Amino acid sequence: MEVDAFLADSVVVAEGKLYAQGAGWNTINVQSLPAVHDRVGIGMIIDVPYTDTNQEHQFSLHLETEDGDQLPLGDAPPGMETPDGRIRTIEGVFNMGRPPMLVAGDDQLIPLAINLNGLPFTAAGRYTFVIAVDGEEVKRLPFRVQPARFGPTG
Repeated sequence: MEVDAFLADSVVVAEGKLYAQGAGWNTINVQSLPAVHDRVGIGMIIDVPYTDTNQEHQFSLHLETEDGDQLPLGDAPPGMETPDGRIRTIEGVFNMGRPPMLVAGDDQLIPLAINLNGLPFTAAGRYTFVIAVDGEEVKRLPFRVQPARFGPTG
């Protein structure tokens, strides 16, 4: 299975289509560190081959530092037990059927939108969102967090 993905300021799925605002960046400039970034949107399109339809599949998303450490993505929902009350992986399950009009051999697309609000960053550096399908890494979305650089004024 193939996945196309990108970073944006915000993403949403409506009527089977993916809509994005502020898409296509790889740098977050911050005034100072530590910093909290308002929102990061991850837009994904999963290409499901004909032979993988009518089967349950799983996707996952996590955020890594350049050292490979996983960072929290947000607070755990009520009732979910975690060591520190935070979640580090977002997971989901999908099963794409075969509509009657689907031509044998044609792929189908699943658009997914994930928005993460208030991501904390304690240090400048390279970070990477890692996307996996059925336990296999399929996409990496690297970006850098860095102090904003201001030139001389006047």
